[in-house]
Amino acid sequence: MKLMRVGPPGRERPCVMGPDGRVLDLSSLTADIDGAFLEGGGVERVRTAMAAGELPEAGPYERVGAPVARPGKVVCIGLNYSDHAEETGATPPAEPVVFMKAPNTVVGPDDEVLVPRLSVKTDYEVELAVVLGRTARYLASPADAAEVIAGYAVANDVSEREFQIERGGQWDKGKSCETFNPLGPWLVTPEETGDPQALGLRLWVNGELRQNGSTKNQIFGVHHVIWYLSQFMVLEAGDVVNTGTPAGVALGRGPEAYLRAGDLVEVEIDGLGRQRQRMGQA
Repeated sequence: MKLMRVGPPGRERPCVMGPDGRVLDLSSLTADIDGAFLEGGGVERVRTAMAAGELPEAGPYERVGAPVARPGKVVCIGLNYSDHAEETGATPPAEPVVFMKAPNTVVGPDDEVLVPRLSVKTDYEVELAVVLGRTARYLASPADAAEVIAGYAVANDVSEREFQIERGGQWDKGKSCETFNPLGPWLVTPEETGDPQALGLRLWVNGELRQNGSTKNQIFGVHHVIWYLSQFMVLEAGDVVNTGTPAGVALGRGPEAYLRAGDLVEVEIDGLGRQRQRMGQA
């Protein structure tokens, strides 16, 4: 199942893409796709209504929003691909590297992304995002993680490397600039996603393929990451976890590879859809 939200920012309508490609309106079932919907059996209600043919078409829309309403938190894993750690000169971590992004960085998959003022090192990162469907608190093992995952989505973990690395303190200030987490177009449920450790990820800048990796190269797999995080924080329904990026980021390529206003970034993951962002200037 592919859940999505369409419409202007702040006024998105909950929808689902049917197997025939039609976009169906979920407004009769829920006000939004959020933690309460995911934790309260919303996916099953949608499945039942679709099977019964009870959902109307959504009608025309001009924008696709993030597939889940503003999450309580966005948790990220750094240096989680062996090839990315190598290109940045970092030693592969013994445990997941954890940092946070502000929840208001989450925007639609095709929304404009803003280069921050004074930025000279705005970077891109295609990532597999995990959306929680239930509370994860002290999970007993990675195997338990499958029960708390609502689905998966494409994320672009946009980063400002000077702010992140060269300005002191923690990574968060290079990660939390406005518009720095395009998400979507869909929230794809696990049975449709398939094996989360067998997904291809790709990213282009101005038509040039920059990243071309696979989740099979993650140092810490998706289920391990969710289990691990649950030992240190309570993950709640609707929270988003970005699970790291493969090689090919601008940080490993040189100054000319960083993003500038006017650049076009395209991002995709097998089965999870495609994003398209034009860079603007804050």
